[in-house]
Amino acid sequence: MAYRDLREFLKILERENQLIRIKEEVMPEPDIAAIGKSAPDLNNGPAVMVENIKGYNNSVVLNVHGSWKNSALMMGLPKNTSVKDQFFELDKRWSKYPVKPIWVDDAPVKEMKITKDINVFDIMPLFRVNKYDGGFYLSKALTVTRDPDDPDNFEKQNAGTYRIQVKGRDLLGIQPLQFHDIAIHLKKAEQRNEKLPVAICIGNDPVLNLMASTPIEYAQSEYEFAGALKGEPIELTKSENGNLDIPARSEIVLEGYIIPRSRKIEGPFGEFPGSYSGARLQPEIKITTITCRKNPIFENLYIGMPWTEVDYLVGLNTSLPLYRQLKKDFPEVSAVNAMYTHGIGVIISTKSRFGGYGKAVAMRLLSTPHGMPYSKIIIVVDETVDPFNLSQVMWAMTTRVRPDKDVVLIPNAPGMPLDPSSDPPGMHTKLIIDATTPVYPDTWRKVSPLTPPPKSDYWFNYMKNLTK
Repeated sequence: MAYRDLREFLKILERENQLIRIKEEVMPEPDIAAIGKSAPDLNNGPAVMVENIKGYNNSVVLNVHGSWKNSALMMGLPKNTSVKDQFFELDKRWSKYPVKPIWVDDAPVKEMKITKDINVFDIMPLFRVNKYDGGFYLSKALTVTRDPDDPDNFEKQNAGTYRIQVKGRDLLGIQPLQFHDIAIHLKKAEQRNEKLPVAICIGNDPVLNLMASTPIEYAQSEYEFAGALKGEPIELTKSENGNLDIPARSEIVLEGYIIPRSRKIEGPFGEFPGSYSGARLQPEIKITTITCRKNPIFENLYIGMPWTEVDYLVGLNTSLPLYRQLKKDFPEVSAVNAMYTHGIGVIISTKSRFGGYGKAVAMRLLSTPHGMPYSKIIIVVDETVDPFNLSQVMWAMTTRVRPDKDVVLIPNAPGMPLDPSSDPPGMHTKLIIDATTPVYPDTWRKVSPLTPPPKSDYWFNYMKNLTK
């Protein structure tokens, strides 16, 4: 692709009129969060560079992933590429995994190094994402840890995205939910009462942030997937402390360790379902080293009532792994749309092999690593219905569902604790709506769905070109 890091991608966005620069002085609060909230609502959903923040020296960039136009440009596609076409392009590149990274010594992220008198406020223009957050949050950091039982296994190294609360000059809080890979690493370290080395990488190649928020298998490398999506190796370098591999071209890296067997209050935080989570006892991170580029750019993520940047960021990269996991067992599955609240809502398009097939596909989704805790409402439609077209989905819902036969409730199932409807937190009743056309041995009144007139696609594209 034509970019290697965040800075180079911002140049592409600016060239494509997908970047706004705010040069006048703004207040950290409430201005930065308000800008992050407003940017995705603009017609083209541009990224925003805030260059002059009162009380701080460095700039902040928001909404880098905050539109389907930006998403397409991230993948090197024309910015008007449809969501469905982006989905299948992502699927095509997924098959190229793994593309091995390369390691460099002269890494841009090592231009500056701080080991004494560490103060994260000197480096990052911090702000509360939402009004009643318990503090400042790093909401778009790539966090790297290794498996203490297998520290030399590169594939078991995790590069994930977790909410991180700034608690002091060199102290952070982190939320590692039980089903996240970092929680596995932490549990193993705490069984030995050992510190878990950690590197928190901020301002990354957008493909790296995409993969850090993607639910892949435990022993798969986010770096190698990022290389597959870009079609070229990701540049890595070694961390200063511990044996961690970090992006060589990040803007800022905070290195330290998770304090073992200690839990302190973290939160509340305005979360992706559009509500505040409560305050909980969570681990803390001690920062021992900061490396960064000169004049580093602080990238952060506004999270709020959908749709915000996070919904664009985790939309396709949640849909694609679920699609591939389902298609391996159910080859009739044609597409999966898990863009709604990080897969709490999922729409599956499939051809039915026999009666009840749609329900079977939905139950398989609920046994996948991501679908089990996250997915709560699953709608299954025919292969002729585009799951990314809500008008078509609603047509299937209103003309194919028999409530007495096609709606299934599964009580007392695993759930996402950040979903405010989860009661108790982490438990759900799952809902399956089978909106597929019944096939034998299930039967119903035979109907013939209407099909578009011949040459509809031709005239659609013809008229679309006239409007450019």
